[in-house]
Amino acid sequence: MNIDKPPFVSVIIPTFNRSATLQITVETFLAQSYPADRFEIVIVDNGSTDDTPQVIEKMTARAPNVRGMTDGRRGAHFARNSGAISARGSILYFTDDDMLAAPTLLETIVTAFAPGSQVGSATGRILPRWETEPPRWVLEHCRNELLSLNDRGEATIISDHDLGVFSCHQAILREAFMAAGGFNPDTNAEHFTGDNETGLNIKARKLGYRFAYVGSSVTHHMIPESRMTQRYLNSRFADQGFCDSYTAYQAVQARTPRLAARVVAHGLLAGVTAARALVRRVANDSRWRLDLARLFYYRNRARYDTRLIRHAEWRRFVLRSNWLSDDDEPADEVARMSARRAASR
Repeated sequence: MNIDKPPFVSVIIPTFNRSATLQITVETFLAQSYPADRFEIVIVDNGSTDDTPQVIEKMTARAPNVRGMTDGRRGAHFARNSGAISARGSILYFTDDDMLAAPTLLETIVTAFAPGSQVGSATGRILPRWETEPPRWVLEHCRNELLSLNDRGEATIISDHDLGVFSCHQAILREAFMAAGGFNPDTNAEHFTGDNETGLNIKARKLGYRFAYVGSSVTHHMIPESRMTQRYLNSRFADQGFCDSYTAYQAVQARTPRLAARVVAHGLLAGVTAARALVRRVANDSRWRLDLARLFYYRNRARYDTRLIRHAEWRRFVLRSNWLSDDDEPADEVARMSARRAASR
């Protein structure tokens, strides 16, 4: 890596109706120790209906390395992918509109891409910034991927496997991102459909890239009170159910008998988990909360696999790997699926 001229980095921030936190996030990137002429901030408005457009306009007027764009197709993966296509950096850094970057974040995370390392994707420490004092059970069970947190210490780790890379703190070589076909879908018009950064990292690994965790590259995730509830935990597990079914089908295009067996198996697991949740709740064991959330996970695994059995066009949707094209085919397919489900109720 040329120390005199560090790589140009594009910081890409998808946003939707979070103007207040977005402004705070951007401020932390404007305060980076990284040379201001060696990075840009690309804010992609994903169809906000609040004052986000005005906030973006003010920030672009203030800072020459900040620019805004829009992508009205609902789904953060659309915003991330379109931001990446327009980005100028050889390294793309993805974050969310509720993050607080440490001043040395960019300076430290680019060290992962040293020549010869074969690293294509890197992350670092993601620590919580609690809006209010969290309940005890949240501290006991959710200081991990359930709140998109990642703390493996201060060391740098290089691996052939994903080290807990979340799209709120992910740097990736532009060439790796483009070769992989971008982020897989996550949500389309409020319907959870795919595995997002998990899928991107799987594709990057297949291309021969390695992964890095840089412990000195730190960001903080703003955790609102609404995410410290059983309702949020249930929804997080439910989304993971859809995600895992999508990932599993991409890995092995299981035929109907195997998919049907999975549906039955997840139903049985749901029953066992429900019984365990009841026993633990009676015993005042806070793990009942995780068991209850797993019921939503198993339910959605069964729902997704059933959808794969019933609809050939959904199977084609899941098997698509390149999401960098400009056509609206993915959104159209989701719309048709949604309409069909509504009509069958």
